[in-house]
Amino acid sequence: MSQTQNPFFSEFTSTPYGTAPFDRISVTDYEPAIDRGIRLGLEAVDAIVANPEPPTFENTIVALEHADRDLNRVLMVFDPLLSAMTDDAMMELSLKITPRLSDYSTSISLNRRLWERVKAVYDKRDSLGLDTEDSMLLRRTYESFVRSGALLEGDDRETYSWLSSRLSELTTLFGQNVLKELNTYEIWLSADDLSGLPESSVEAAALAAKEKGREGEYLFTLAQPVYMAFMKYSDRRDLREKMYRLYSGRNVSGDFNNLPVMKEIAETRMHLARLLGYETFAHYRLEKSMAKTPEKVYELLDSLRNAYRPAMEAELRELSAYASQTEGREIELCPWDYSYYANKLKNARYAYDEEALRPYFELGNVIDGVFGLATRLYGVTFRENNEIPVYHPDVRAYEVIDRDGSFLGIIYTDFFPRDSKRPGAWMTEFRSEEITPEGEHIRPHVTIVMNFTKPTATRPSLLAPYEVETFLHEFGHALHGLFAATKYASLSGTNVLRDFVELPSQFNENYLTEKEFLDGFARHYQTGEPIPAELVDRIVAVSRFGAAYACLRQLNFGLIDMAWHSITSPVDDPEAFECEAGAPVAMFAHIPGSVIGSTFSHIFAGGYAAGYYSYKWAEVLDADAFAKFKENGIFDRATAESFRTCILMRGGTEDPDQLYRRFRGQDPSITALLARDGITE
Repeated sequence: MSQTQNPFFSEFTSTPYGTAPFDRISVTDYEPAIDRGIRLGLEAVDAIVANPEPPTFENTIVALEHADRDLNRVLMVFDPLLSAMTDDAMMELSLKITPRLSDYSTSISLNRRLWERVKAVYDKRDSLGLDTEDSMLLRRTYESFVRSGALLEGDDRETYSWLSSRLSELTTLFGQNVLKELNTYEIWLSADDLSGLPESSVEAAALAAKEKGREGEYLFTLAQPVYMAFMKYSDRRDLREKMYRLYSGRNVSGDFNNLPVMKEIAETRMHLARLLGYETFAHYRLEKSMAKTPEKVYELLDSLRNAYRPAMEAELRELSAYASQTEGREIELCPWDYSYYANKLKNARYAYDEEALRPYFELGNVIDGVFGLATRLYGVTFRENNEIPVYHPDVRAYEVIDRDGSFLGIIYTDFFPRDSKRPGAWMTEFRSEEITPEGEHIRPHVTIVMNFTKPTATRPSLLAPYEVETFLHEFGHALHGLFAATKYASLSGTNVLRDFVELPSQFNENYLTEKEFLDGFARHYQTGEPIPAELVDRIVAVSRFGAAYACLRQLNFGLIDMAWHSITSPVDDPEAFECEAGAPVAMFAHIPGSVIGSTFSHIFAGGYAAGYYSYKWAEVLDADAFAKFKENGIFDRATAESFRTCILMRGGTEDPDQLYRRFRGQDPSITALLARDGITE
């Protein structure tokens, strides 16, 4: 393919702001562009190694930072689309190129001459007069080599290379298995099976069936918004049980069985960690975190368990009594009952019906409200640009303008489920913020991807409060990327320690229960009536409802993650292994055939291995941080400016403990979190 034909072979100059030309990119462009990027990266490394000048910060560390520039231009398009707009060809290509990328990365980390130059610069670091950011880049580069096997000798280097390559293959396979199996589930129901389901769910299921040529029937899937709505509203306990068993039993057998894959991933990580001199993979991973050690993680998880478990047990006793009273007979709560009866109890206690709130959260208004939050706090504005190419018709692109009128970046929004998109919600980047060696300040292009309730022929997309919360969360990540003001892409935006990355996102969630925020955009999509004050009061009142249950559920995920990554020998029975790991926070008797790990993409296909606890770690931080806003005013510009300059702009340029203390003026504690959740007064 000629250079003029492949969009990745040159800078993106034909699109606004150098955005990715999605309208000109095809699947066949990726492989030659990735191969070219690998070749150019290796040539750049060879040039660093062959440089006759003594190693310096500029000719070694900075030069290495920019060596992957061409490769990254390709991967920062390919990787996000592999999750948001994939097909069989993309997944096949991913499996094909993953070993090449792993070999490329390993060849650099195990390049003896390159390592010697990096070490030479690091050894004289105290005499170089580097600023804070330069010092961090040097430290991270050195530690990355050490943690990637630079100190290994002989056969150990080959073993490390093989294990790294195999791990890349396995994690890719795991993620693809999750998506492929999810797309196989079709639950066909009749009109007699729909008792309790809201109109929005019934209408969406009818539309899905019609698209399959089966008008008059109703098609349900295990896509997250479909499944959650069904479990919350369906009066049919037998169907809720069926859905639960299908959902929790995914990827444990058949063509997309992830049990052997996850076992091998955990074992491979264990062997890698031991090769590098660590007791377990958790010890290896947590060394580069705020927590630092597994002991600190368990200290957090145990303290939260001790604080929340009594409240959770009281919640379940009350819910069980309510369910029995409602049904007129003794009900032993099962996992497929919780959402259903909790929703009914919540509605009975607070006259709270999430479906009744949807009309006040029409997606267009929510976009205005969430974007408007950044306007009120930081003075930035958003302007849709239809000239920017997008990768799917549902996607919208916005220019982000700073308060002084300068261009801040691009944000893409992708809200609705489709077969080519994995479940869940996430933020990523098509381009990172950085300053090039030539002095050009590159502004970021970020994207937020979700799976919200789709519009139908008769109604627009109307969000439940939890979906608004998801939007706020991912938008917080987006602001972390958009506000970045650093020299190096590897330290920019969300490139921070894993247990710090969720602070900006979870901080944003606090606004969902703030009346002053909701009053600004929540209005009925048909009448234009602002959300009534009593409904806002109910949202605030129910924010604590089930908080202990939600906490124990998250702790369960954290404990299972830590267990898988603390192994010192292979796991024989994943199901029994996970039961034992989660026993301290178990809320229901185990359902045979249920395995969390088989679909736990965060830890087996994402970046959260030995790091899922970070959601709770960051929750402690976000509650503590928001307490400062509550003290000064939730839209106080001075407090927001401090949060922007101390946290959002700095990325990974300093240790997060220092950044947080600079903003807060003190170390965080769990006090604010316990008070927010109603565990303490």
